Amino acid sequence: LVQLAESGGGSVQAGGSLTLSCTGYTNTTYMGWFRQAPGKEREGVAAIHFVVGSPFVADSVKGRFTISQDKAKNTMYLQMNRLKVEDTALYSCAARGLGPKWAGPLNWSSYNYWGQGTQVTVSS
Repeated sequence: LVQLAESGGGSVQAGGSLTLSCTGYTNTTYMGWFRQAPGKEREGVAAIHFVVGSPFVADSVKGRFTISQDKAKNTMYLQMNRLKVEDTALYSCAARGLGPKWAGPLNWSSYNYWGQGTQVTVSS
């Protein structure tokens, strides 16, 4: 059983920064960050293959967001810089276990374990 927990969300003005953390991804291969805003579909933000540390970042946040991991702390991070109002969403941490059909690292259907989500609100 995989149990995930996110933290680090909050409210920030446009141009500011936040760092999200996710713990509890032991015995998984891929971890990812997804976000969903009201009226919009769930969007893959970033993902990482924690065995080799290979990162994947969505074009919409490339150059601003960085995904990383600290195996010693069993934690995955999402460093978000130069935040925009359009980044406002509920951000969820996801992990891949055995079972889901692979649809790519930034596709939510590739994952079957999810955290409770942490809200990020960016104001102008």
